[in-house]
Amino acid sequence: MKLNSKYFDSIRVAPRREREERERSTRSRLPDCQWKGCPEKAQHKAPRGRGRDGEYFHFCLDHVRQYNASYNYFDGMSDSEVERFIKDAVTGHRPTWKVAANGETPGIDKAAYAERIGPQARVRDPHGVLSRRTSAGKGATPRPRRQLRPLEKKAFATLSLPHEADKDEIKAQFKSLVKLHHPDANGGDRRSEEKLREIIQAYNYLKQVGLV
Repeated sequence: MKLNSKYFDSIRVAPRREREERERSTRSRLPDCQWKGCPEKAQHKAPRGRGRDGEYFHFCLDHVRQYNASYNYFDGMSDSEVERFIKDAVTGHRPTWKVAANGETPGIDKAAYAERIGPQARVRDPHGVLSRRTSAGKGATPRPRRQLRPLEKKAFATLSLPHEADKDEIKAQFKSLVKLHHPDANGGDRRSEEKLREIIQAYNYLKQVGLV
């Protein structure tokens, strides 16, 4: 922009006194530092610890640094508990099963499975895309079984589709599941949001390998 540009006329920098007054006003609305004996205002939050997620202390800059330097989320946990926590964190601390397992598989906790799947457990085939019967009736020749790689099998399982589903069936099921698990249709439920992310990833993977 040229120095004689007309746009310079519309640029306004607040005077130093005005900026200082605004900063003092903002600072006055801050809570007091919760460090014992500290008279400063708290500009920073620090987590209260394991088991109190979403709760915070309010400290000034010096004391939040001091608190964070000694903070240990795993304090009181054994090495095996820490290892298990880190392993479970990969799946968001949600129960997982082998590909193609469902609530009827021996050894699967049915209650945990139903909670993990959510509303989808009650909606099996809204568009009839899972049916292996064609319009010709029971005498129709079944489609040949695909030879799928592990990630492809996992993607079909995420979409609750049989391995023989064709492109149209996959697209129809994907659209149905997106509507079912969209946050707007579930009051912003985080579990529904995470499930939707898994569904989109599975569908995109099937597109990438040419199955859609």
